[in-house]
Amino acid sequence: MSEEFRLASGGRLDRKRPVTFTFDGKRLTGFHGDTLAAALLANGIHLVGRSFKYHRPRGILTAGSEEPNALVGVAKSADAAARGQSVPNLRATQVEIHEGLVAESQNRFPSLAFDVGAINDKFSPLFVAGFYYKTFMWPKAFWNKVYEPVIRAAAGLGKAPTAPDPDRYANRYAHCDVLIVGSGPAGLAAALAAGRAGARVILADEQPEFGGSLLADPKAEIDGKPTAEFVADAIAELEALDNVTLLPRTTVFGAFNHNFMAAAERVTDHLAAPGADQPRERLWQIRAKRIVFATGAIERPLVFPENDRPGIMMAEAARIYLHRHAVLPGREIVVFTACDSAWTAALEIASSGGRVAAIIDLRKDVDTDLVEAAREAGIRVETSCAVTGVLGKKRVKGVMLGRVSQSGDVTSAGEMSCDALLMSGGFTPNVALHSQSRGKLSFDTERGAFLPVTDETAGHRSAGACGGTEGLLEALASGARAGVEAVRAARGDAAEQPAFTVAGEQPVTGWWLGAVPHDRDASRVRAFVDYQNDVTAKDLKLAVREGMHSIEHIKRYTTTGMATDQGRLSNMNALAIASTALQREIPAVGLTTFRQPYTPVTFGTLATTSRGELFDPVRKTAIHDWAEERGAAFEDVSLWKRAWYFPRGGEDMHAAVLRECGTVRDSVGVFDASTLGKIEVVGPDAAEFLERIYTNPWKKIGVGRLRYGLMLNEAGFIMDDGVVGRMAEDRFHITTTTGGAPRVLAHMEDYLQTEWPDLNVWLTSTTEQWAVIAVQGPKARDVIAPLVDDIDLSTDAMPHMSVREGHVMGGIPCRLFRMSFTGEMGFELNVPPSRARHVWEAVHANVEKAGGCAYGTETMHVLRAEKGFIIVGQETDGTVTPDDVGMTWAIGKKKRDFVGKRSLARPDLVAEGRKQLVGLLATDGRTLLEEGAQVTESATPPRGTPALGHVTSSYASAALGRPFALAMIANGRARTGEILHVPMPGGAIAVEVVSPVFVDAEGSRQNV
Repeated sequence: MSEEFRLASGGRLDRKRPVTFTFDGKRLTGFHGDTLAAALLANGIHLVGRSFKYHRPRGILTAGSEEPNALVGVAKSADAAARGQSVPNLRATQVEIHEGLVAESQNRFPSLAFDVGAINDKFSPLFVAGFYYKTFMWPKAFWNKVYEPVIRAAAGLGKAPTAPDPDRYANRYAHCDVLIVGSGPAGLAAALAAGRAGARVILADEQPEFGGSLLADPKAEIDGKPTAEFVADAIAELEALDNVTLLPRTTVFGAFNHNFMAAAERVTDHLAAPGADQPRERLWQIRAKRIVFATGAIERPLVFPENDRPGIMMAEAARIYLHRHAVLPGREIVVFTACDSAWTAALEIASSGGRVAAIIDLRKDVDTDLVEAAREAGIRVETSCAVTGVLGKKRVKGVMLGRVSQSGDVTSAGEMSCDALLMSGGFTPNVALHSQSRGKLSFDTERGAFLPVTDETAGHRSAGACGGTEGLLEALASGARAGVEAVRAARGDAAEQPAFTVAGEQPVTGWWLGAVPHDRDASRVRAFVDYQNDVTAKDLKLAVREGMHSIEHIKRYTTTGMATDQGRLSNMNALAIASTALQREIPAVGLTTFRQPYTPVTFGTLATTSRGELFDPVRKTAIHDWAEERGAAFEDVSLWKRAWYFPRGGEDMHAAVLRECGTVRDSVGVFDASTLGKIEVVGPDAAEFLERIYTNPWKKIGVGRLRYGLMLNEAGFIMDDGVVGRMAEDRFHITTTTGGAPRVLAHMEDYLQTEWPDLNVWLTSTTEQWAVIAVQGPKARDVIAPLVDDIDLSTDAMPHMSVREGHVMGGIPCRLFRMSFTGEMGFELNVPPSRARHVWEAVHANVEKAGGCAYGTETMHVLRAEKGFIIVGQETDGTVTPDDVGMTWAIGKKKRDFVGKRSLARPDLVAEGRKQLVGLLATDGRTLLEEGAQVTESATPPRGTPALGHVTSSYASAALGRPFALAMIANGRARTGEILHVPMPGGAIAVEVVSPVFVDAEGSRQNV
């Protein structure tokens, strides 16, 4: 197919680089620099998709990311398409064509021209607004077998790719003084002002070229230069500045707290054969001191009958296709408008060789210069006139006209033939990112739009058309002023505000909101407001009649504004129609919420490198390989692989764990505890910080001493525990549970930054800094003594719960903790991971000489349970207090406050009947209870009887010679000695309630 609508010259194309691509299997041509939409228009293709609900034929409506109709599936090549490696729902207006690109229309079967789904259009009276809420209610049995399968099959527009994504995605964090979003006149002016002042500037624009509207405004001049030349010079100047980063093809899609912005950069989508080292897209996470939104304005459609036919296009979009791609929208063009800018588009198309048959303007009074210019160009001019209908189905063939009286009545004014209809209802400032940033909006009745409210305390400012300016000179001045103010706020520096001169500025005044009056049968015609979701003016009026009076309710009832453009094209017209139906002013109806992302973002960009093996990274300790070589079985604990047990000679887990437990109790064992979280708390206020974050007191603990630390959340429930060592007056070494390390660090940082910013404290994760080798058992001191260089291990010099810094094995740095999680004498050697295996092997050799062994996590669990030590997440479930597990001794009685203290006094936390930690022993002496099993008072409780509690831990014990368990039981401590029952499928198991401490209740074994 030839490019019959391409002009022989003009545009911002590289005509020396023709491009071949396919659309729905047809081989087409374009040029380097074309978007897919531009190339399709050049080839005379307007029909590009089908609407979601009614499957109506739809054409290219816009030239930007707000495009609702031209959503396509794209593959890099025919081979990629055959492999199922395609991307659905891309906007053809943003897809840059390259050699071999394969594009496919969506939401049609079997073909775009003949879509059987179009039968829905015939039944449109059944699919009115809210039919989702009124249908599928009966018969009830139909939901699972009929309704849900059909709805799920019909859902969505494109086809999800069937093959794994072969592309790579990158992630980058950046900080800057000023982030500028948008590179039109305001954005460039702001960037020049901030860049020249020396500020660190990031300029991001979603388009391949910087310049925005200036690239489609050939008659205007800035500082005596054509706009294209001005843009080229400005970009060259910015590129030469080391303090400026330019990001084309980058959509800033999300605004978050404290000027944190997220942006998606399309790095290689426009390349036919990107390098293997290049990512497809890059996620930018930007923290900016100040932000300038220069996102422009979006042209509004006019709402009139049949306004969705292929061949109907926004006037400004046609202007962009003309000047940037040298493409005409049709052979016989009619322009329907209520804004001066569409007159400019018509005149420029006519001067470029296009045939503009008429300009139809809703307004009675139009600038006489525009009217005269149009008539001189041979264009028919009709004012106080409206398009009341469109002829044709798969392409515009003509329009119906109506004369609009001063009272708003319409009388027929005949028909006109055309193959393209351009429309403009004025411009809506693009306030999406401003709104995401919690910026306020105010409705301007003179401009018919919501405008950003300037907040001097906010970290952002809107400039140019998105801030409400209407002309080129005003936009430049607004941007320059915003750039200067951003530099002053971000750096405290004065910046020189650039001044610009403008010639040939084009008028952009005039607007229309709501439905266009017509003389047709309102019950039979449809005027579309939301193109993608097939929402009509009638739907909005019906929603109001059925009781939807808030725009948020109307939005959900009709789905207007819920398409991929988030209502950027439809919102204002929908508001106007609803306000008329409600007989209220537009501000009283409300405004829908703009949410992230601004435009759809690929899952790959959001996931970045977190996929495949990196999706759920496996962390291994420095001892992992040694354990693997010794045949250890492993279990997953959080992200870590931990040695579970070390079987010998065909042992199963039960036998191996019994052997390991007995060996540790009788002799000695060595255990890899490296996975425990470790946090260094440093600073003059470190002790005060711990006083507030833990239940225990910390100010008086001496240097070189350890203390068990219990941490609560705000509700007074246990969230983590660990041992804390005071290394110096201003330094503490904290340990956490393996899975709780990141949560605890975040909890601490949250309080330090938001509640106690006055405290002079630094927090550093040191989990990877120290490998931990735990030696437990009666012979622990004998095992490590030959390896310790300069630490006195005697009981007097290093009692239980103490820490010393020194060296082992000839100078290896070591923090030596004397502590126990088994109830036996214990030492933990914290050494650098790079030397950990060397130390481990030496320790293990001594352990074996002493008749000991290496043991795993299962043995550790048994040994701690025999001592009644809890594990957070096993004995606790997020609703357990210190008293519930018998740990009121860990609460500082004289402490004024700590996190969770006040909650501990709540009536429900001190009420009778709370579950408490107890031990359980099966009365038969041999039954191993199931963890999680319910505990009841009766062996055969009636159905509906609440359980008293549940088993939290259950193990076979070598020390006891029988199984035992821990449980949380209502009023458990008071039930000591009672016989309760554990109902199981094979019959109830009788259990005796006992103390949760089964071994060495006096604690003498760990203090030798």
